[in-house]
Amino acid sequence: MPLIAVNPATGQKLAEYESMSIPQMAEAIEAADAAFQQWRRTSFAERAAAFSRMAGLLRAQQNELGLLMTREMGKPVKQSRAEVEKCAWVCEYFAENAAGFLADVPIEASADENFVTFQPIGVVLAIMPWNFPFWQVYRAAAPALMAGNGMVMKHASNVPGCALAIERLFAEAGFPPNLFRTLLVGSKEAPVAIAHDLVRAVTLTGSTEAGEKVAALAGTQIKKTVLELGGSDPYLVLEDADLDHAATTLAAGKMLNGGQSCIAVKRIIVVESVREAFEAKFVEAMRGYPLGDPEDENCALGAMAREDLRDELHSQVKRTIEEGASCILGGEIPKKIGAWYPATVLNGVQPGMLAAKEELFGPVAILIPARDEAHAIFLANDTQFGLGGGIFSQDRERAKALARSELHTGSVAINDFLKSDPRLPFGGIRKSGYGRELAAFGIKEFVNIKTVTVK
Repeated sequence: MPLIAVNPATGQKLAEYESMSIPQMAEAIEAADAAFQQWRRTSFAERAAAFSRMAGLLRAQQNELGLLMTREMGKPVKQSRAEVEKCAWVCEYFAENAAGFLADVPIEASADENFVTFQPIGVVLAIMPWNFPFWQVYRAAAPALMAGNGMVMKHASNVPGCALAIERLFAEAGFPPNLFRTLLVGSKEAPVAIAHDLVRAVTLTGSTEAGEKVAALAGTQIKKTVLELGGSDPYLVLEDADLDHAATTLAAGKMLNGGQSCIAVKRIIVVESVREAFEAKFVEAMRGYPLGDPEDENCALGAMAREDLRDELHSQVKRTIEEGASCILGGEIPKKIGAWYPATVLNGVQPGMLAAKEELFGPVAILIPARDEAHAIFLANDTQFGLGGGIFSQDRERAKALARSELHTGSVAINDFLKSDPRLPFGGIRKSGYGRELAAFGIKEFVNIKTVTVK
């Protein structure tokens, strides 16, 4: 089956790409392994030079790559260009820090000399999503390749142009031929790639359902996995919060990338004493994200990535309203061609309602009332997910204490919304996955932590 790219803002076909056969996919994996055998013997300085060249290429082609992203998945072009810049940043970060992160660690023990060394393991299969079609790839590839590994990538089927552009950039930056390969295949071929003997590990960013399948398949092969999955991130607005700041910040955290982010603001839990005042301010902030042409520099909210995803989101909204929530902004599909959905706010969402249980992946915010702080914490943790969350309070010490021990998530933001950062480990618990990306923790996920003792 060919892979077809469609502009979600217009519904128009952009391009059609011939998908790989199973034998072609196997050849690509074997070629990546052959390149890895050369790459693993290179110095950190050689690897860093290649990633420095990559950062330069990304910046030089920022406009072209940003427009490609916008046309394939609908995000505002200004955000697309910012994503390209962030990819350059992560390349430079690991170029500068990988040698230190992976330096041998001496340990006092029974032998005359003991040390731990970190060695690459081989070809890593990256199964990547469409929502950040460049950033998700680079945040996996930069640490994995700086550690000396190779990589093959099965990207989302609706962003094939982005997938091929990334492969081209690795070639232009002077990496060994085939060290990074794009596998132009659909989801049905992914299990074959996972099972290939030369694939040593798998990293997936995607839905919880996809993570369950990948973990099961990789488990039968005894292959390491890192899974960054869905989220339903809770944000607590406590009674001493700066409500103006909370409203504008949470709206921005909800609407970044059209709400199509695992760490987007999902469940806003507001204590009763400030509920009415916050709701009014938050709805007003959400009105500041009108739908617009994603190729327009001033666009605040573009199209969703696909019409089927928009329709699924709208179904979740309607079902939550049927369960008793009220829609106080948006909630109607515009009568125009494309995958459009407006900024939407659901109020009075209660535990057990669909929107409180499932991840809403799009520009829909939900407001959940809480009696007090203790009830808000209970509601925040009443979920199968555990990716991120946040607390809005002017008592920073109290907020830090709650973040440290009471919110059961991989990351917590205080008086802000979460953003991934190359310097900070990123990942979740529960059904949001396991393992960490980025920082010193992330680069050690796909290495052999080898102990050496010398008598």
